[in-house]
Amino acid sequence: MSNAPPNRPFCSEISRENDEPLGGTASRIDHWLLVEYRGLWSHDALAGSGLSDQVKARLRELASERPRTRVLLIRRPNRRHHESLAVYVADSREGNERLARLDVGRHEELRELDPFEAAQPVDDPLFLVCTHGKHDRCCARYGRPLWDAVSEQLDEASAWQCTHIGGDRFAGNLVALPHGIYYGRVDRDDVADVLDHHLSGQLALEHYRGRSCWSFAVQAAERRIRAEEGLTSFSDLTLERVTPEAEKRWTVSFATRVGQREVDVVEERGELTLLTCSSPVARRPLRYVAMPR
Repeated sequence: MSNAPPNRPFCSEISRENDEPLGGTASRIDHWLLVEYRGLWSHDALAGSGLSDQVKARLRELASERPRTRVLLIRRPNRRHHESLAVYVADSREGNERLARLDVGRHEELRELDPFEAAQPVDDPLFLVCTHGKHDRCCARYGRPLWDAVSEQLDEASAWQCTHIGGDRFAGNLVALPHGIYYGRVDRDDVADVLDHHLSGQLALEHYRGRSCWSFAVQAAERRIRAEEGLTSFSDLTLERVTPEAEKRWTVSFATRVGQREVDVVEERGELTLLTCSSPVARRPLRYVAMPR
């Protein structure tokens, strides 16, 4: 588990009590490399894994070749003795969404191939549940029950546990690929509704943190427009432009099915909170406030 003092409040509980906004908090990621790993996950999952130094170096090399790439370890408890290991790649950029998979017999094979080129396309979305308890205890407290509920409703090809995805204080965290859609504060009772919406091409706005392909400011603007206009379909909005207006202020323009919408977004500091359970002191996180023009 994380190194938080035993009697300290959970960071996610403080965030919920403060009603910290979820919008505009999805990690900024364009490309994803997911590698099945059945060993223990340490706080720094890749560095602390039992993968060889050569495989670790290769994964870091692959990540460095594409801007904003995140390497995650994934697992499913029922695959401990499976003959092959799953590797997924995804592109979450708007208009370029792609998910693909390949299977390898052992991790060393990754030293000789590029999964981004070798993987075969996957049609159905992939759901990742962060259960990385050694990174933050909230990911165990809320991620494990969330995983149980998600795995009950989806088959093996559609759902995996994963290492740290960002935003521990918004646990339980669920990410849907290839779009890079982040959902937060998803409890067991929320799962059916979130999955039903997503699988029908709709966002569950109550839990929606944002899309990883956009900056925090753009995410905040998108969520504001969706909430005001009732636009929940993935395809209801398309980003047109982002115009810096002043320091820490932007105008964000979206084309929507109800016409063009522009939103001013301001960066400010939120309420004091623990960013993670192991944070030494409370801090005021950056937040992005969207206001219609």
